[in-house]
Amino acid sequence: MLTYNLDQKNKSLYLQLYEKIKKDILDNKLEAKGKLPSKRKLANHLGIALITVENAYEQLIAEGYIYTIEKKGYYVSSLVEKTFELHKQSNNDMNKILDHEDSSYYDLKSAEVDINLFPFSIWSKLMRQVISEKNKKLLVKTDSFGVFEFRLAIAKHLYSYHGLVVEPNQIIIGAGSEYLYSMIIKLLGFDNIFALENPGYKKISKVYESNNVKTRYIELDSDGIDITKLENINVVHVSPAHQFPTGIVMPIKRKLELLNWANEKENRIIIEDDYDSEFRFKGVILPSIMSIDKNEKVIYLNTFSKTIAPSIRISYMIIPKKYLSEYKNKLGFFSCTVPSFEQYTLARFIDEGYFERHLNKMKTYYRKKIGVFFSLLKESRLNNIAEITYKDSGLHFLLKLDTNINNEIILKKAYDRGVKLNSLEEYDYYDKSNKKDHIFIINFSLISELNFQNVIKIFEDILFETKN
Repeated sequence: MLTYNLDQKNKSLYLQLYEKIKKDILDNKLEAKGKLPSKRKLANHLGIALITVENAYEQLIAEGYIYTIEKKGYYVSSLVEKTFELHKQSNNDMNKILDHEDSSYYDLKSAEVDINLFPFSIWSKLMRQVISEKNKKLLVKTDSFGVFEFRLAIAKHLYSYHGLVVEPNQIIIGAGSEYLYSMIIKLLGFDNIFALENPGYKKISKVYESNNVKTRYIELDSDGIDITKLENINVVHVSPAHQFPTGIVMPIKRKLELLNWANEKENRIIIEDDYDSEFRFKGVILPSIMSIDKNEKVIYLNTFSKTIAPSIRISYMIIPKKYLSEYKNKLGFFSCTVPSFEQYTLARFIDEGYFERHLNKMKTYYRKKIGVFFSLLKESRLNNIAEITYKDSGLHFLLKLDTNINNEIILKKAYDRGVKLNSLEEYDYYDKSNKKDHIFIINFSLISELNFQNVIKIFEDILFETKN
C-alpha cells in the first residue's frame, strides 16, 4: 500500500498526493503496468477524503502517468527512460523557485473556499458535454446580459434555494463583482452619494473611489448599518446575510427599516451584496431584502467565486424591471465579460443538481470544521480570555481577546510564528485609535482541522509567554 506523509498546512492535499505518486513513478519505485490501490482503499489508508484521491488520480491520468481499465482499476503507465531525467530536472528547478514562495503560513486572512472540495470529475464531464453539444454556439457572440440558458438556470436556483422570484432578463452576468459594481455606478450616475458599511470590505470602497464617486462610511450597530445616519444619501451598499468583517446578520426588522428609508424618496436605492449567503449552517437561508421589496428598490448581487472556486470569476446582478430599459440604453453596448463556455458549463452544473449538492457538501464540511475549532478553543488556555462572535453564517468569525498586548504586537508575533491574520481595526475607515478591543478576524476555510491545534498553540505562546 502506498504510504505518504501529507503536509496539511501547505499546498492542497490532492496536489501533494499527485506529486508524490508521480515522483515514485519517475524514480521507478512504482513499476510500469503495476496496479495502484483503489481510490477508496488509498483514501482510507491515508486518512484523507475520497475526492482528494480522485482528483490526484484524474491529474495523473490527464498527464499520462497512469491509466485505468474499466472494472479493474488503475495502473502505472510505461514511460520512456529519458523522460524520467527531463522530469527530474524540471521538478528540481521548480522546487528551487517554490522555495521562495510564501507557502509555509497558516492563512487566517483568506476567506476563499477550499479547492479540495471542487468536483473536478463532474466539472470536466460537463465541459466535455458543452464542447460536444454547443460547439457552434461557443463561437457566437452572446447577449450583452449573458447566455440566456445560464441566466435561466440562475433564476431557477434563486427561486428554489433563496425563494427569490426574478426573470432571466433581469439578470446580468459579469466577470467578478468588482466589474458589476462599476456597472451599477454607471447606471445610477456619478452624482449619487454611496453609503458603505464601516467597518467594511476594502475592495468595495476602492472600486467606488476608482470611479470618482462620493462615498460615506456609515457605522454599524448590532443589527447592521445605522439607518439614522443615512441623511442626504441616495444609494446604500450592504451585505445583510453576513457582513464582512463583523459577521452581523441583518434581522428582518432592520431590512424593513432599510426598505422604508429607500421608499421615502424616488431616487433612493439599495445595493444588496449577497456574497456568501449560501453558507448558513443552521436553519434555512434567510430571505434577501430583494425578496421582500415591493417597490423595486433593490439591486441584488451574488458570486460563484465564493461558492465554487476563487478562479471562477463569474458574478451576477439582478436589476429591478423599471431600470431595464435605461440599462439597455446606457450600457447595452458593453459585451458580456464572461466566456460563453464557462456560462454553458455552469448552467448545466446548476440545472443537473450538482451545484446544490456541492453547496450541501460544503456546508456539512464547514459546519463540522468550525465545530472542531470551537471545541479546541474551549479546551485551550484561551478559553478564559477569548470571546467568540459567530452567527452560524459564513467562513469567518471574530475572536476578542482580553489582553493588554498591543494589536500590532500580536499580529507581528503571529506572523513571525507562521500565522497570517487581520484585526478588525484594519477595516475601520475612520478612527483606529480604540484598537477595536483586541478583536481579530479568523477565516477558517483554508486551515485544516489537523492544524487548528497548532494555530491555537501559537496564540497561547504569544498571549501567555513570560516577559524577559
